[in-house]
Amino acid sequence: MTEKLFYKNAYIKEFVAKGRGQRQDENGEWYVVLDATAFYPTGGGQPFDTGTLNGRKVVKVEEIDGEVRHYVEEKLANIEKVSGEIDWQRRFDHMQQHAGQHILTAAFEELFQIHTVSFHLGKEVSTIDLDQGQISEELFFEAERRANEIVLENRLIEAKWVSQSEAAQYKLRKELSVTENIRLVIIPGYDYNGCGGTHPSSTGEVGMIKILDWEKQRNKVRVHFICGDRIKTQLQQKHSILKELSQLLSASEKQLPIATEKLLDLNKSQAKVITDLQEQCIQLEAEQLMKSLKDWSGAKVIAKVFTNRSFQQLQRLAHIMIEHGQGVNVFFITENLDKIQFVFSRDKAAKINMKTLANEIFPLINGKGGGSESTVQGGGELKITGGEILSKLQNLLSSPKV
Repeated sequence: MTEKLFYKNAYIKEFVAKGRGQRQDENGEWYVVLDATAFYPTGGGQPFDTGTLNGRKVVKVEEIDGEVRHYVEEKLANIEKVSGEIDWQRRFDHMQQHAGQHILTAAFEELFQIHTVSFHLGKEVSTIDLDQGQISEELFFEAERRANEIVLENRLIEAKWVSQSEAAQYKLRKELSVTENIRLVIIPGYDYNGCGGTHPSSTGEVGMIKILDWEKQRNKVRVHFICGDRIKTQLQQKHSILKELSQLLSASEKQLPIATEKLLDLNKSQAKVITDLQEQCIQLEAEQLMKSLKDWSGAKVIAKVFTNRSFQQLQRLAHIMIEHGQGVNVFFITENLDKIQFVFSRDKAAKINMKTLANEIFPLINGKGGGSESTVQGGGELKITGGEILSKLQNLLSSPKV
């Protein structure tokens, strides 16, 4: 068993230990086992610590069968004496978030008897899942207010190892998951909870707790929150974004919602104008294309190869061509970079089997698509040109099989 120095003192940043082994796991990754460590392994919703061993980066720490494995970016040259250094910024952030979770969870318990069923400490935002189907906005604000009262009171946070009978003397927030090696994290007079994570020595070091959002998850509610230095980081990010938006929209921060709404309304209006103009252009283009009606083996055909046209535009053009029911067959192809797409369609008075034609074209372009005897659309690789496809179609129409 590795001696866990972080349980003796969560503020240890550097330590010296003796290596007990250095091996590769089933994935070929090197890890080091020490007789003692200040590195916290993944567990209890809290991520692992990072840092260095003899100057080599520790990329993850996992506990397997009581063995704390320090995964390193490369094999250590010597493990007789190993100097370890914790990434303190990461560790203290985890301590703030984890203690903040205890405080916030206890606030929901104390005020509303709402239980926390799970906790996740994320890289940027942490979450708790509350055993409640729906919660009003006022309850979140009240729980946040109470949690920050506890932070400002700078109460003691203590951790102690107890027996099962000793643990029974405390008003625990939730049932213990173990019967031995029981570690309690206690905020006297407020929260008593079994926990194996690292925490600061007082609630004041959590700094502040802020609920960012919440969402319903089946029969529970997920609460997104941040604590301590993360609040300062996010506040600075949001301030920078708001400042930039204020300059772009020529509006103060308070006026940004109104300015944004006006901009969205303008964009919607302009988008409608653009759509109307595009439709007019399509209609004009369709009128011109109708003048290019050809006769292919007795069939009325409108055929054209486009460049860099959208599939939707081809579909719209084809629809306009066939909506009058004059026995028209449409073959539209677009070449877009190394891809080729097509729409083959006919009106009700025409008889050509478009599906049969498409099946002759797909192998030539390593393509695929679908449709019916009257309309088919598809695409593939630009292995032959659109002009060559039209020539192939013209030849096929002279065949009695089509």
